[in-house]
Amino acid sequence: MKTIGLIGGITPQSTIMYYQVLNDLASKEYGDKRSAKVIINSVDFGEISKLQSEGKWDVLDGIMANSAKSLENAGATCILICANTMHLTIEAVRKVVEIPVIHIAEATGEQILEKKLSKVALLGTKYTMEKTFYIDVLKNMGIEVIIPEKTDREIVHTIIYDELSEGILKSRSKNIYLDIINKLQKGGAQGVILGCTEIPLLIKQEDVSIPVFDTTTIHAIKAFILST
Repeated sequence: MKTIGLIGGITPQSTIMYYQVLNDLASKEYGDKRSAKVIINSVDFGEISKLQSEGKWDVLDGIMANSAKSLENAGATCILICANTMHLTIEAVRKVVEIPVIHIAEATGEQILEKKLSKVALLGTKYTMEKTFYIDVLKNMGIEVIIPEKTDREIVHTIIYDELSEGILKSRSKNIYLDIINKLQKGGAQGVILGCTEIPLLIKQEDVSIPVFDTTTIHAIKAFILST
């Protein structure tokens, strides 16, 4: 197995999920005592979150690019940015490395097309839902994307930052998410993208009647396949 580089810490909870998925895949593929070859560059989520709220994406570009370059120098053969939102910086990252940087939206879009769906809902941070960097990737793949109404977007975002990023799981928040997903389903969504790497901590396929796309797992699987 080739070495996978993770830009993690955004958040620690999602990074743990990536690491767990990759090691589970390695064990299944190669045997019980085998584990994945992974290098993690863990950035400071407090700093990242502050810069996001201040709209300093040029500074974030630099932080992520430096993280990616260090992973390449350490021997990584591909890179995952372990956060949907931080794919806003992917072009800056790709400019400084010669190894593949796997786009989480592209990997997710491939799974959506495999299920022959054409219209999906997207849940994530307000940056992921409201900016075009994520939705445009899916649109270019022929997938229509719908997002919650403004009030619901604020609720989804707040739960991510105040609860899920801290590893806090509340049944009330889960029910709120399910209500929002139900509204989007009534609006024509054939599936729902869990477009924040922490949301799978709260929402599972068995909770929803339409296909759920766990971007954390999808992203990790894509890297593992490319690294075997």
